[in-house]
Amino acid sequence: MKTVCLLGSPRTNGNSATLAEQFCQTVKESGGEVETFVLNKLTYRGCQGCMMCKTKLEKCAVKDDLEAVLDSIRDADILVMATPTYYGEVSSQMKGFIDRTFSYLKPDYMTNSTPSRLQGGKKLVFIQTQAQPDEDQFADVFPRYEYFFKWYGFDDIRSVRACGVMAPGEVSERKDAMGLAVETAKELMMGG
Repeated sequence: MKTVCLLGSPRTNGNSATLAEQFCQTVKESGGEVETFVLNKLTYRGCQGCMMCKTKLEKCAVKDDLEAVLDSIRDADILVMATPTYYGEVSSQMKGFIDRTFSYLKPDYMTNSTPSRLQGGKKLVFIQTQAQPDEDQFADVFPRYEYFFKWYGFDDIRSVRACGVMAPGEVSERKDAMGLAVETAKELMMGG
């Protein structure tokens, strides 16, 4: 199984990256292949609203570092999106990527029973960390993006979330979150 992991934090040793690394290490130990992209190290723009992906092309028209990321996801079985919560939202690095996934939708996506250009059956793991310890705060972030990724044909979407973690790597001391990352990886690799 091929996993594409997107690290949305500008801190390579941050908490969302730490959870993603735990997940990916478990995938590798289970025989899976992992390709990781650190979004903050790439040069790219957000969606330009040009609508070329709906009129003349079957993929995003913007030529930049995100092109390889978008193409890699087409062949992936599992997509991991790891992001800290900044101002009640995913990081700007992750949001720029998400906006560009609009190109995965067919021109008639609003009425088409299979709106996505991606092959169905993909799995998504949404890793979200936040300094705010109150789990009710920012609980709306995951469901918002889950909605859109279901359009793309991701039929198994899971959340791994850690609240109350701020210092880089602090989440590594949280057995609940680290354990959930391991458990989620094992389940997905076993097909469950």
